[in-house]
Amino acid sequence: MEPVPGIFTSSTATTDWAPDPGVPGTEVHVMCEADGVAAGMTRMTEAGEPFEWTPQQRETILVLEGRVRIELDGGSVLDLGPGDMASLRPGIGTRWFVTVPFKEMWVIAGG
Repeated sequence: MEPVPGIFTSSTATTDWAPDPGVPGTEVHVMCEADGVAAGMTRMTEAGEPFEWTPQQRETILVLEGRVRIELDGGSVLDLGPGDMASLRPGIGTRWFVTVPFKEMWVIAGG
């Protein structure tokens, strides 16, 4: 929602979800895409296969519900649950193992 030009609001309880074409089996809620920044949420309600993701820009996430194990290229692992945050650099290969139900808030910005 954009109550004032350039000001965006949303809620973690939103019902405005759409299939995410970039990650099969997930849904996305985009709060805003403006000024080189995108922000929103992703959720997964049914167990799916692990998926690979390589962010093209800096991506920062906050886990709201569920758990995720993110394996990074090079061998490091992030184990995240509700309240945990991570920031991924552009170009890092990742493999995500999600425990459902899962919901994250994300911000993608920069290069």
